[in-house]
Amino acid sequence: MTIELDSTGASTHQHAAELRETAAVCPILLPDGIPGVIIARHQELRDHLSDPRAMRNAAYFTAYTEGRIPEQWQLNAFTLIQSMTTADGEDHRRMRGLTNRAFTARRVAALRPWIEGLSGRLVSELPKHVDADGVVDLRHHLAYPLPMGVISELLGVNPVYRERLHQLSTRMVSTASTAEDAMAAQTEMHAILDQVVAERRAEPGEDLTSAMIAARDDEGARLSQDELTGSLVLMVVAGHETTLNLLTNAFRAMCAFPEQRALALAGEITWDQVVEETLRWDAPVANFPFRYPVTDIEIDGIPVPKGTPIMAGYAGAGRDPREFGPTADQFDATRPPARHLSFGQGVHFCVGAPLARMEAQIVLRDLFTAFPDLTLAVPNEELPPLPGFINSSVAELPVRLG
Repeated sequence: MTIELDSTGASTHQHAAELRETAAVCPILLPDGIPGVIIARHQELRDHLSDPRAMRNAAYFTAYTEGRIPEQWQLNAFTLIQSMTTADGEDHRRMRGLTNRAFTARRVAALRPWIEGLSGRLVSELPKHVDADGVVDLRHHLAYPLPMGVISELLGVNPVYRERLHQLSTRMVSTASTAEDAMAAQTEMHAILDQVVAERRAEPGEDLTSAMIAARDDEGARLSQDELTGSLVLMVVAGHETTLNLLTNAFRAMCAFPEQRALALAGEITWDQVVEETLRWDAPVANFPFRYPVTDIEIDGIPVPKGTPIMAGYAGAGRDPREFGPTADQFDATRPPARHLSFGQGVHFCVGAPLARMEAQIVLRDLFTAFPDLTLAVPNEELPPLPGFINSSVAELPVRLG
């Protein structure tokens, strides 16, 4: 049976559980009727993500090379972007090596005071955003501006571009958008980031964009223009969109499970444990495209033909009872350190993972220290889901500060 992924986001975890319990590999139907498969079990997904027989470049995607992918396709932003997420071998090492300059342990640690200042300021300003009913949207006023501010600082992006980049990023990654809308958003984002490149070339700084321009201009064109812009697109989207979901999901969990929040506030568990459990239990990316086998393979005895797009089912893998036991469906930050896959695995492990973790730990501490009695303004089950089958979160998080 071939399953069509839920583009509404309304039943992400229910759908993920059904996929996980059906088989190790499930046939799925992608936009425009393109066949693919998804792996939603932990062990099989972990093994696959490190399998050298699967690649990320669309040159290995049979439907694409045979011309069956429409020119405007909802998932082109994931499949055709020229960045390290779609590169293999030496091309991947070359692009990742440049990006690593921004995410060394020392540079991330050096950002802590700046992030703490931004987090403290945003938290202190929350009462200014309370509406007439005493409600403030934590997604809009805290979970979004923190990571967008951080990634913009790293990349040297002028603040005037940030809100538009966020809007375009959301349209690009939401599979609830039309293909035309997603592609138009991608085109406009490329244009804005080309402008950022022009500005940083005219006035270089200590930011990553300036460093990447120098690598292109002064070190033998190690990046093409498309690779440079594609890398910036990747970092803007991944550097704020996924962290925005992580923060929103962690805030929501702390509201939905007040006993867990009490343990964190009492120091009986750490905010780091809260972050890792959120990543496992409610991964910010539910399903991620794609890897393509370069030869016919088998996964748990199920044949997967060469060139099939394989989607990583992080939402299903994170709650797999085969890995996390009979309480896998429960949020419990006291459990042993999670072996989740929410930042990926292998050579494509998320380069920004330490930064995202640090942002989340800081803002969780600041928010619930300042507002320990914070509560949801609507029942948890009535929070509107974020549309699409890629991201996993809620579209808004209305709370009362208490």
